[in-house]
Amino acid sequence: MQIYLNGEVQQTTCTTLLELIQELALDGKRFAVEQNEMIIPKSKLAQSPICDADRIEIIQAVGGG
Repeated sequence: MQIYLNGEVQQTTCTTLLELIQELALDGKRFAVEQNEMIIPKSKLAQSPICDADRIEIIQAVGGG
């Protein structure tokens, strides 16, 4: 299916947001997920299905000093 990830068209076979996070190797990192303008808590990623044409934004926290 085709989704919009951070504003860019991307093909994916992932069926949930958790699968997408794992595919992007973000598991265990600090990030926030928004799906179709709704913030999704990390505890709900496995229960959040991805549908064709979903708009998903993933923001990563970057530390520095």
